[in-house]
Amino acid sequence: MRPNRHRIEPVARARQRGLSLFGLLFFGVVALVLVVLVMRVMPSALEYLAAKRALDKIAASGETAPLEIQKSFDKISAIEDIASITGKDLKIVKSGNSVTISFAYEKKVPLVANASLLLEYEANATSK
Repeated sequence: MRPNRHRIEPVARARQRGLSLFGLLFFGVVALVLVVLVMRVMPSALEYLAAKRALDKIAASGETAPLEIQKSFDKISAIEDIASITGKDLKIVKSGNSVTISFAYEKKVPLVANASLLLEYEANATSK
């Protein structure tokens, strides 16, 4: 007996996987927005970290006179390129033998057209 050549066997199809063109475009736009956001925020965040390091350095030095603390911060600010705050913006509180130095400021980062991002930074350091 001859096999039936006209009979069609059902073939198990493998499920297709991957992104469609619209999915690729969507994820591309989301990635682009995140990259732009990081590029806009990064300089401000690096400036904040430099100011925080300056506070820690001044607190570790043991200076207690407010005027000297302000001058030290201004010197470090000139080297580290900190423009958002100055020595006069520091809040200096003496309690016993320790001095607490702190600052708080807001940074407005323009994003697109009239949309912007408001970042609030604050830090403090206490001498021992």
